Amino acid sequence: MTIDNIQDEIIEEFSEVDDWMDRYAMIIDLGNALPPIDAKYKTPEHLIEGCQSRVWLNAELHDGRVFYTADSDAIIVKGIISLLIQVLNDHTPSEIIDANLYFIDKIGLAENLSPTRSNGLLAMVKQMKLYAVAFQAQLSAAKH
Repeated sequence: MTIDNIQDEIIEEFSEVDDWMDRYAMIIDLGNALPPIDAKYKTPEHLIEGCQSRVWLNAELHDGRVFYTADSDAIIVKGIISLLIQVLNDHTPSEIIDANLYFIDKIGLAENLSPTRSNGLLAMVKQMKLYAVAFQAQLSAAKH
């Protein structure tokens, strides 16, 4: 499934729920369902800069595709990173780099977060794309 297909599914799921308290509950449920990150990645090197709460993110490249694991000490933030992983996981670095994450605006996420959480959301997206850029460079170097 493409990144856009996944985003469209998320937009559809959220469009069925009008109330933002219910949408927050959906996001929290996603966070609770996020597989735990390996304890060895809960280190300062894996903390995302720019997030008010603590968010640990790890990415690995397997067979030319990027796989993310993450955790946060804040339940809403854990749900947000879970959404991002749902969209970007198991795609190639170039697909991730080129992805336009329009679902964030379409479901009203950015406008319903506090400014500090919005900054954190941008920091999470940036870090996930930075991992993809690094993996893309590795793949390019391996070809030469």
